[in-house]
Amino acid sequence: MTLPRPVHSRRHVFTRAARSKFLFSLLAPTLVLLLCPGVRAQTPQPTDAPEDDEVLRVNTDLITVPVVVTDARGKRFANLTLPDFEVRDGGRPVKLDYFSAGTDRVAMLFALDTSGSAREHITRQTEAALAMFTRFGGQSRIAVLQFSEQADFALPFTTDINRARGAFQLSARRNQQTAIFDAASVAVRAFNVAGADARERRIVVLFSDGLDTASRTPPASVIGDARLRGVSIYVIHFPLFTPSDGRLVARRPAKGFRELAEQTGGHYFQFADARAALDPHATYDLAPIFHAITEDLQSQYVLGYYLDAAARAHTDHRLQVTLTPAHKRLRVQMLRGNYNLK
Repeated sequence: MTLPRPVHSRRHVFTRAARSKFLFSLLAPTLVLLLCPGVRAQTPQPTDAPEDDEVLRVNTDLITVPVVVTDARGKRFANLTLPDFEVRDGGRPVKLDYFSAGTDRVAMLFALDTSGSAREHITRQTEAALAMFTRFGGQSRIAVLQFSEQADFALPFTTDINRARGAFQLSARRNQQTAIFDAASVAVRAFNVAGADARERRIVVLFSDGLDTASRTPPASVIGDARLRGVSIYVIHFPLFTPSDGRLVARRPAKGFRELAEQTGGHYFQFADARAALDPHATYDLAPIFHAITEDLQSQYVLGYYLDAAARAHTDHRLQVTLTPAHKRLRVQMLRGNYNLK
């Protein structure tokens, strides 16, 4: 496969309207005191929350749309800026208030298949996986889900990377079936947690041998939920091999397994080969795959805008992102095509 083109620039832009909202939130308490003499200022109470110079409170009505842009050959295209994009919500043009080139903040969930031969490979890749996670900002979150027939959280979302190491230690689960699509559905829905930063990229890294024997959730349902929530799935496939015509060939994964990545803006990676499968001393290194995932995320754009009163009057919203005529030869893939206001 062709690895994505690396992007080194990371730009975050808040327009005048967004800054005005933020400044107003700072000045509002002062105005209250000036206009209402009977109101007395209260002494700030101590808090356990850590100070963070990067924290900027963002209106909860900020809608973000992650996108990738490719050229005619399918390669990622970098160096675009906010004026290069046009966004419509339900056919209505919107004014962009937020723009990010590259990804500084992610919510990354590792979904680990504990059944079959993939288990041993995954356990050995702990440090490589955590090294990939550390490439992103300090406010990024990590979670670990283990699954075979059922999915269980070994680690809910946290910013503490040290807690993640133990979550990668997988114990064998013998004589159990595997429900990959059920687990993928649980992983995607884990991003429903309130309080998440609208600007973060949502990522699932799914490790599995691709053989689903027990799922009740269809792949299309997982893909639809992922696109609705702006979640991209990166699939790392550890194939099983079977004899055929005197040689070993990889068994085909369950139908829809590869599409989890291809239809959510992620990537599909097949790891290992027949020769390594016959070697009991073979060693594996996922670092190149993790590097490719990092570069892929850094080549994405995140667009954002605040909802006005007219937009909030509607429940279901369908998005459209285009480029200005100067970039008519480029193609845009939205990683979130619609959303729902509850």
